[in-house]
Amino acid sequence: MNTQLGFLLNWGRKFCKIVTEGVLKHIMDPALISPASAAFLGIPTKIFSILIPIIGIGIFAFIMVRRISPLVKAAPDERFDRIAQRFGSVFKIWLAQWRQPRYMLAGMLHILIFAGFIILGARSTQLVILGFSENFVLPGFDGRLGHIYNFLKDYAATWVLIACIIAAIRRGIFKPQRYAVPPRYGKGHSAEAIFVLGLISMLMISESLFEASLTAAQVQKGIHAEFLPPLTLAWLFSHMLAGASLASLQGLHLIAYFIHDLTFFFFLCFLPFGKHFHVITSLFNVFFMRLDRGNIKPVRYGVADEKLDELESFGVKLLEDFTWKHILDFYTCADCGRCSDRCPANAVGRPLSPRFISIKGRDDTYRKYPLIGSNSGDSKPLIGDIYSEDEIWSCTTCGACEQECPLGIEYIDKIVDLRRGMVDEGNVPQSLQKPLGALEKRGNPWGKMEKKRADWTKELGEDCTVKILGKNKTAETLYFTDSISSFDDRMQAIARSTAKILDGAGIDFGILGEAEKDSGHEARRFGEEMLFQDLKDQNTEAILNSGVEKIVTADPHAFNALKKDYTEIPPVEHISQVIVRSVKSGKLRLKPVEDSSKIYVYHDPCYLGRHNNLYDDPRNAVDAIPRLKRVEMEGNCRDRSFCCGGGGLMLFYEPEEEQRMGVLRVQMAKEAGANVIIAACPFCLVNIEDAIKVSGLESQMEAIDLCELVVRHIIF
Repeated sequence: MNTQLGFLLNWGRKFCKIVTEGVLKHIMDPALISPASAAFLGIPTKIFSILIPIIGIGIFAFIMVRRISPLVKAAPDERFDRIAQRFGSVFKIWLAQWRQPRYMLAGMLHILIFAGFIILGARSTQLVILGFSENFVLPGFDGRLGHIYNFLKDYAATWVLIACIIAAIRRGIFKPQRYAVPPRYGKGHSAEAIFVLGLISMLMISESLFEASLTAAQVQKGIHAEFLPPLTLAWLFSHMLAGASLASLQGLHLIAYFIHDLTFFFFLCFLPFGKHFHVITSLFNVFFMRLDRGNIKPVRYGVADEKLDELESFGVKLLEDFTWKHILDFYTCADCGRCSDRCPANAVGRPLSPRFISIKGRDDTYRKYPLIGSNSGDSKPLIGDIYSEDEIWSCTTCGACEQECPLGIEYIDKIVDLRRGMVDEGNVPQSLQKPLGALEKRGNPWGKMEKKRADWTKELGEDCTVKILGKNKTAETLYFTDSISSFDDRMQAIARSTAKILDGAGIDFGILGEAEKDSGHEARRFGEEMLFQDLKDQNTEAILNSGVEKIVTADPHAFNALKKDYTEIPPVEHISQVIVRSVKSGKLRLKPVEDSSKIYVYHDPCYLGRHNNLYDDPRNAVDAIPRLKRVEMEGNCRDRSFCCGGGGLMLFYEPEEEQRMGVLRVQMAKEAGANVIIAACPFCLVNIEDAIKVSGLESQMEAIDLCELVVRHIIF
């Protein structure tokens, strides 16, 4: 009995072994010969699979070394601080593509293509290695995760192809205006864009064909096939190839693989030649992007303010005077035109388009640092050869371009550095020479006597007394008036309204009087760094000597300068913040709006909104007035507000333009249905009131400052 049982068990083991080996052989038998095992004209294709990556990576490494060389020779830049915040920017702006939907159609297309690239990156890596290592699977992708990934990447390849087709049609047929290149700037880049979209499409098609041909062969042989998600490109191709012969499928399988391999490495090496360099550089550019708004870079990193007079040269005059981050900006520009589309200077026909600051800088970098041969001699002067004087002076430093850029490209620092270079050479527009000279001599651009700085207080009356802080007088709060509200007859009304608000809120405050100098905000942004340093030092000394604990101002330019450019002074607030806090606490009570038929709209000043993120407080201050009707300039408000064109010294500059920025802004307000424009900046009020007159709309529209509006409705 035991003998029979042993025989049966032994026979059973042999039978199971035979069956198992047969099944395994059937399962492991490849439906098609892989690129790692195939041969072409007797030559193993594995050789090509090894040579293509070696050559491609070698060429790419050579190109990148040459592209990095100008960054190494550029001026220093301190961008290794606040690492955690920088990684946060990478996650939000680069990975999550946070700014792309601001232009909805183009943005969503870019998000789809970008997401597809991220997802398919692992597959492209696997394909390269499959060429010389048969059955290679990325670590961790040999189980359930691999099946989930394959499901996702097939849909990704499909949506990327569809997005590329739509983008190509949009570029080639509909041609949005922001992509156009004026003849003076050379030829457009649409052909390059469509070519790259073709390369991306080729990658998607070849990868899907490679997988679909294998699946079709597996189905024909009755071998277990990887599930292809319905309605994907690979699924569609597999159905189209269902009736093809195994020989045809084998050939298509190998052809698709090598087309993908060659396209992948050609694309990699092509990227550093034009605007698509951003595919490589954008991650780094976003990591090193500006973290703070409103500030201006030092003249030179590593040189303290008190040692600036030891420098032989100021600003940017040659290409290498730019910092390495700014040259990285040039490389990263995607030529999307968003910056120029939102630039107010460009909108009114000034000779400035931020996009071409980057493009011309990149072209000059490529010219001076060619891929083949030595560097091309001496650098050409940037002003006059690469950039025009009017182009650089046209910028209002409003920051709209930087707010819009999805890749963290900076323009204000470049513009200011180029201006510093021109100022250092004595190259200043004639219309700016007088106000700059007056700033140096009298501490204000009008050249008025210092002792008249507090004259605006004389019309306040006995109900509101303003202390002049000095040796024998101090206060808790300093009202920093700044020059325009101190000396301009119309803007003095803002100063008086601000004083009444502070007094009505029960705040112990005073002013510096003749000890106050211009904040220097515009002097610095117009390239007069040493003048700014002098004004800052004088104001800092006066502020500290006054003994105040906090500072309030109604001028966004002074607010930004004191907050971002000054150091070691008390904390600074804008008057709108004081109003909102005082209304909430009950210290200020407001009566209903005087004329309920009027419709108000708030205009965001650049240096209050974009540069300091103060959007809600001014609106809350306006909305605190009972029964006041307020609308928004939809699409042109908050961080998309349109600059009035009057920031600081721009009041004295005479640019070449087709239309005034203020006129466009008034038109936006009118289209929003408003008949009263509320400004929270004296410079904005000057330009908007002037624009209303120029437009012939005095009988239909008016402008008022936030402080003037609030004072009219205070219950004293």
